[in-house]
Parts: sequence; structure tokens; C-alpha cells
Amino acid sequence: MIMNTFIIAEAGVNHNGSIELAKKLIDKADWAGVDAVKFQTFTADKLASKTAKKADYQNKTTPEKSQYEMLKKLELKTKDFQLLKDYCDQKGIQFMSSPFDLDSIDLLNEIGLDIWKIPSGEITNYPYLEKIAQLKQKIIMSTGMANLSEIEAALDLLKQNGSKDITVLHCNTEYPTPMRDVNLRAMLTIKEAFKVDVGYSDHTKGIEVPTAAVTLGAGVIEKHFTLDNSMAGPDHKASLEPEELKNMVDAIRNIENALGNGIKKPSKSESKNKDIARKSIVASKDIEKGELFTEANLTIKRPGNGINPMRWPNILGKKAKRDFTFDELIEL
Repeated sequence: MIMNTFIIAEAGVNHNGSIELAKKLIDKADWAGVDAVKFQTFTADKLASKTAKKADYQNKTTPEKSQYEMLKKLELKTKDFQLLKDYCDQKGIQFMSSPFDLDSIDLLNEIGLDIWKIPSGEITNYPYLEKIAQLKQKIIMSTGMANLSEIEAALDLLKQNGSKDITVLHCNTEYPTPMRDVNLRAMLTIKEAFKVDVGYSDHTKGIEVPTAAVTLGAGVIEKHFTLDNSMAGPDHKASLEPEELKNMVDAIRNIENALGNGIKKPSKSESKNKDIARKSIVASKDIEKGELFTEANLTIKRPGNGINPMRWPNILGKKAKRDFTFDELIEL
């Protein structure tokens, strides 16, 4: 059975506060063949205090002194989210956006969001989780920086408040994530521990890790992308450019096909090669009628449309019912 990995192109804040750039990101996500494009819904005033420090990677990629100043430049207007959803609907691509405060949940609910993506930073936000759960819609939750007990507490809270369809994404929130810190097997630990559908939200460079996650059973893949890695902003340098995003989608779809249904039998494409690649019992010299078949006058060679060599012990000692010439397929 071919999997259908739900691939989310994380536009995030790579629009740099521009609705025009946001639409271009949607265009490129659609071109790349993803299932959904995801933004982030917030106001800086409700997301971060004016004294909140930036992450190390943000200090390297943005000039602002605080998170608040950085986030203020990355806000979209309230009306923009309806415009972006409408644009996605026209394109036939799923619109998603992660809310970062309670008012943003209301806004996204009003415009008809039906898949809720909980970012890693909100996994310990009780009022936030409670409010999303009460909407009783599909939830995808990232778990960067979390341990199993924190994941368990979040899942319990979501379920207690009405959530039934939850996919949990393994994630590491360092941008970019060093390969040694990916710990992709933790996705399987989450699956086993909580008996939930799992996926992977990736912040590594390149496409190897999200592709590998699909081979391990990830049902959802999320990956940041940008129009241009050289653009100013916190996430551009750890994001795929459009061509790379398309390569990732193509790789994942190829892997889905390659994984197959698990039944071991000759495929349709290879069946025609069986007689060519396998071998049969043949005469290693001329054999006269009535002569006994022995290791001295028989051998095993291609093609494979004669007697199966696994019958070798049963053939030895039998009489030839006719003459056989050198290299001729043996018949009984």
C-alpha cells in the first residue's frame, strides 16, 4: 500500500511581513507539489515581551536587539490571512498557519482553518492547548525541546478537551539542526509510547533527513522554505529554496512508491527477467539415450526455462530418455 505523506511547506515568516512575498511563496509551494503551505499568525505584542532575548541563530541572521523588535517586522496584517487562505483555495493547496496566541486562534478559526499546527514553543501552554482542543479539529503538534513527559501532558490535555485526531511531529528547534542532534529514532519512540500517528518537522540543511523520516513511517513532513536563502530574516538561511523543495517532494514521492506493500513476490517489471537471470540443468557433454545423468555429464547454466537446479539431487541417477547435445536443456 503506497503511503500518502502529508507534506507541509513551512513559509513561516519568510515573507518578511509582505503579503506580496507571501503569495509568491504560495506560488512556489504549489509548483513544488506540496500538500499544504503554512504561515505563522501572531502579533509581537502578544507573543514576546520587549525584553525577550533572541536565539543564537536569530542573533546571527537579524540585526534587531530583541525578539519583540524582530517579530514586529515580521507581522502580517489581520486581513492578510483571509487573503492568503483565499489565494490558497484558488490554487488548490491547503492553507495552514500556526497561531501563537489565543486571539490568533480565534482569527484562524473565523477564516475556516481546519488543520491546526501547534508549534514546539506552545507545547507547555495550557490555555492555548485547551482552546485549540475545544475546536475538535485535526491537530498536528511539534515537539521540539520536549521530553516524553511533556508530550504526554500535552496529549492528555488535548484529549481531555475533545481532540481525537492528533499527529505528533518529532522536531529539533536548532536552526539549522546538526545531524548529530536529529535523533530521528525518537519519532519511533513517540509512536510506541503514545500509540499516535507521527511525523517529522525538519530544520536540517538539505533533504536527506525528511526523506529518511518517510522510510521510518512519518505520515507528515514539515520543512521551511524560502524564495532566496540570501534574504534578510531569521529563518531564510535554514530554509530550502524552491528547487530544493521540489526535489524533496519528488524524493518523498519516490520513496513512497519504493516502500511498496511489503509482500515479497516477483514484481511485474522483473518477472520477464526470471528466465534470463536464473539457471537450469543442462548437458555438460553429449549424452546418449539410456545413459545415467551424473555430475560428470550435467552442469548448471542459464537460461532458466528448463529444470530448476534445486531438483539437482532428484535428477542425478535418472536415465536419459533421448539423446542430448552439449549445452542442451535437460528434460525428463
